[in-house]
Amino acid sequence: MNNLKFIKKTDPQIAELINLENKRQKEVLEMIPSENYTSDAVLGALGSTLTNKYSEGYPGHRYYQGNKYIDEIETLAIERCKKLFNVPHANVQPYSGSPANTAVYFALLNPGDKIMGLKLSGGGHLTHGHPNVTFSGKYFTSVQFNVEPDGWLDMEKVALLAKKEKPKMLVVGTTAYPRFFDWKKWRQIADSVGALLLADIAHVAGLVVGGAYPSPVPYVDIVMFTTHKTIRGPRGAVLMVTDRGLKRDPDMGKKIDRAVFPGLSGGPHDNVTAAMAVCFKEAGTAAFKKYAKQIVKNAKTLSETLIKNGLKLTTDGTDSHLIVIDLRPQQVIGNIVAEALEAVNIVVNYNTVPHDQNPPMYPSGVRLGTPIVTTRGMKEKEMKQIGKWIVDVIKEVAHYRLPAEKEERAKFVKKVKVELWKNKKLGEIRKEIKKFAVKFPIFVGFE
Repeated sequence: MNNLKFIKKTDPQIAELINLENKRQKEVLEMIPSENYTSDAVLGALGSTLTNKYSEGYPGHRYYQGNKYIDEIETLAIERCKKLFNVPHANVQPYSGSPANTAVYFALLNPGDKIMGLKLSGGGHLTHGHPNVTFSGKYFTSVQFNVEPDGWLDMEKVALLAKKEKPKMLVVGTTAYPRFFDWKKWRQIADSVGALLLADIAHVAGLVVGGAYPSPVPYVDIVMFTTHKTIRGPRGAVLMVTDRGLKRDPDMGKKIDRAVFPGLSGGPHDNVTAAMAVCFKEAGTAAFKKYAKQIVKNAKTLSETLIKNGLKLTTDGTDSHLIVIDLRPQQVIGNIVAEALEAVNIVVNYNTVPHDQNPPMYPSGVRLGTPIVTTRGMKEKEMKQIGKWIVDVIKEVAHYRLPAEKEERAKFVKKVKVELWKNKKLGEIRKEIKKFAVKFPIFVGFE
């Protein structure tokens, strides 16, 4: 973070806040599965002079002069991405995952067309057709499937729903489903109704590249992924069209490119494009493949530890990087557990569980994952220790009960938060974790 000396000179207040955030990241165990720590090389590209340039358009076809080197950078990012995933077409300009999914709809659907995706409460994403409040649910006809009470998908039920509703696009992806997707089966369902098939692998792209999660590329038409999760890049997204997609529509790549620009976006963030190119180069190394597999090993070990110590997990485990703890047996809400874990320097997020009877603002679960702790060099031994800390924290706060009266809930959560940060046992665990965490670096590359 050498650039901090320049920030400090101009704006010491911001410099101090960045320093405090750096300190926080070193002292906590970040376990939100949609987060990761980049390498120094990726950070360097993000903080480069590339942020000064305007580059509306695509390589060789810009609306501004002076893009000779920007064109080379974007072309390099595209070619590296295509090679990593074995696809014929990639667009690296989407700003993040939600705009990228929106671009797919904008390119290939008409307003009112029917899309089918996993319910948000079952582990899907807002952009997969969440009704009424989202672009995907407001401007398109949305049909949503759900997981079963045990957290697993029943593919026969999904197939029957698809045949009944006949969506124009089937969207397959997750933010909280911990198991592998059977991409071949999804292809069969899509083909049974003539639907386009979009794979949203925002969470697992790095695992796919590393050979730790099945690739959707041979089976789907379009793939979207974000670059700031398991693939350890900057905050951005990529849209890819597969050979199958181009066979179905030779202009599909062009349609998606036009939807990204000028359809939805202006100039690309050239510093982000360069950082993507760096992370794609890192993701092509043998070290990255080893890292991706370790993420899953760590998640499985953590899952086993939690289960052995009496906790319930959705689907009773994981195939990937993420875990969802079902707190209904303890009758404590996810908000309280998430706050208690933060009070001991473990950072997770509260989350719904399958068929949760609690409202989304006070759900019955917490979601956590192993990308960042793996990035920092932790392995199975450390996962067992982290699992024991999590169990101890949940036991300490399991007596808290959400008030039945809705008007009392916000006050209750606020009151409990204060109590948790004063709790002596949690304070003791926080000291242990802080001492533990600082042993592991936060800026790790793949040299």
